[in-house]
This record gives sequence, C-alpha cells and structure tokens, in this order.
Amino acid sequence: MSAPKDQAPANNPPLLQAVTTALGTVIDPELRRPITELGMVDSVQVSDDGRVTVAVLLTIAGCPLRDTITADARKALTAVPGVTAVDVDLKVMDQAQRDALKEKLRGPGGARTIPFNQPESLTKVYAVASGKGGVGKSSVTVNLATALAARGLRVGIVDADVYGFSVPALMGITQAPTQVDDMILPPVAYGVKVISIGMFVTGNQPVAWRGPMLHRALEQFLTDVYFGDLDALFLDLPPGTGDIAISVAQLLPKAEILVVTTPQAAAADVAERAGAIATQTGQKIAGVIENMSYLDMPDGGRMELFGSGGGSVLTGRLSSTLGVPVPLLGQIPLDIQLREGGDAGVPIVLGKPDSAAGVALAGIAAQLAATPRGLAGMKLGLQPR
Repeated sequence: MSAPKDQAPANNPPLLQAVTTALGTVIDPELRRPITELGMVDSVQVSDDGRVTVAVLLTIAGCPLRDTITADARKALTAVPGVTAVDVDLKVMDQAQRDALKEKLRGPGGARTIPFNQPESLTKVYAVASGKGGVGKSSVTVNLATALAARGLRVGIVDADVYGFSVPALMGITQAPTQVDDMILPPVAYGVKVISIGMFVTGNQPVAWRGPMLHRALEQFLTDVYFGDLDALFLDLPPGTGDIAISVAQLLPKAEILVVTTPQAAAADVAERAGAIATQTGQKIAGVIENMSYLDMPDGGRMELFGSGGGSVLTGRLSSTLGVPVPLLGQIPLDIQLREGGDAGVPIVLGKPDSAAGVALAGIAAQLAATPRGLAGMKLGLQPR
C-alpha cells in the first residue's frame, strides 16, 4: 500500500495508521483496486478530537462514480475506533498524476497493446459465436460471465456485435465509460467489466460501418479499454463468419470459440459454419451450447418446440472436422424468467438461480471455471543458484 503524499502530524499516530489502513479497503469501482494503491489518496489529516479529513484524487472532474467513492471512503473511516467525524474532499488528478496512473496500470511506458496477447497473460478468452441470429447468444454470454464473477473470478465482456449490440441492456448498464486521456475505463455491473459500442451512440441510433471500421472499433476496445488482470474475457460476436469473426482471429489468436445453437437441424447446420471457421484460423473450440432445448410443462413433461439433438449433431460434426473432441457443454431450456431477467437487466443466474435455465447456465459456467488459466509456454523467471 502506498502512503498518501501528505500526512499531517498527529498527536495520535496509531489512529492515523488505522485510518490509512482503512483507506486501503476502499476500492475504486471502475479500476477495482484500492484507492491507496492507485495514488488517489492525496492527503490525510487527523485532528486531536478524532475528526478525519481525507483528500481523494479523481481521475477526471466528471467522474460518474464520485458519490460512490465518497460514500465508501466515509463508511470505511467511520468504522475506525476513535474516529468521530469524516470529511472527504474530492480533487482531480493533474496530467502528471494521470500519466503515473496509466503507467501503473499498463506497465512501464504505458504502451497501448492488447494485454491478452502478452506472453504473461493467463486470461481465458472466449469468443461466443453462432451461425444465425436469434439463438440467444448474447443472453448466454451475459449469464456465463456473471455466473463466473459470482464465483469470485475477474471477468470482462466485449460486446463485439457492433450492429446488434444488446449487452448493456441485458446487464442493466446505463453508465457511460470514463475516459482518462487515451485510456477507457469500462462500466462494471455484477462484478463484470463491460464495453460496447452501444455506450457511445445516442439513443437507439444504428451503426452503419464497413469492415475496416468494425476492425478498428474492436482493436480500440482491446487496446484502449483497461480491463486489468482478468480470469476470463467473453466476446459476444455477431452471427455468422464475417468481418468481426475474422478480426477476432487476427487480434486474439488464442481465443477459444463457444458455439451457441438451438436443437433445430437447420440451426445446427448454420452453426457448424461458425465453428468450422476454426479450421481456417487455427483457433480451438471450447464447446457447444444448445439453447432453447425444451420447454418444461406443468405436468412434468417436456415439449421440444425446436426439435431435438441439434447440439449433439453439431458436436459430432465439429469433432470430425477438427479431428479433436468438441464437448456439448450443456442444454438450456426455454424459460420465461430468462427473458424477463434480460428485459430487467438482471441475469437469470443471479435473479432466479434456482430456475431451470439458471441451473443449466450455472452448470456450464462451472465447467468453464474448472478450466485453469494456462501456464504452458510461460517463463517463470527461475534461475539456478
């Protein structure tokens, strides 16, 4: 923990130390790190009667979470024995302080790179793909991400479906990203850091871009957005095998593909193309997810509205095409609570975890969580003595 740059002398050094320690428990809601570690505590003063005055440096003047930071700091300090009152004074970082923050977050020089491609990165990157629209790919992405976050993992989502972005609404996000010079801090919902082109357009304005613009937007999301050290990053891809799918393969060659389909034979045929692109890009397929598998009936039976077996057929075909086993990770039933949760911005794995769809999605997330972050090919820096 780095100490504030200005600590006024106090007649009660133990209380000053306790106050400084308490400030280390205040987490910046966007960067998800202690404000003391980020150099955001400018000064701390403790008076003889126990009144604490702390100056906190915001990254920008219009920080949207200034009230949250103030409330969290006041709560942490009020809980310290001996503190009688708390004043939080908000200031703004100057350019030198912002440069120091960016270097702390990005490393020496603050270089703009895709951190998930660095040799030391252990982040599992999942590109959620489908052959056609309307199979529930975005709902699956959001629920898997929030389920992993609920298990204590650090998770991010890139809504790469530029034309049909829906992740912010499914997550209940209305806050805009915070921009610190050329670095973008993504909003956080349910412990998941999220970025989407939908956060940069006005109202329901359509995005009409050609291929080069799509590639540049995705590249900027991956280089300029600060996600920090993640356990898992999900990319919600547009349906099909177009520009974004190709760009993901180029920008994130280690990304694994999660293919979402429905039980319908025609849907499985189209989804096969989305998965088979791995033969051209050299990517791995993490598995197949069958959505809308069946509808539970009041009498205990199941109605298979879209047929059956599409997921199993797809895994068989992809396994044959790729020459390696491709697992069927799970079958998610039709559930009105899944739709209601999406409309309300509350993922079903959190809002209705005991529902049939919630249990199925949590089961798939558990399988992904069981896959360790790989150490293969990494240098551990060990030297013989």
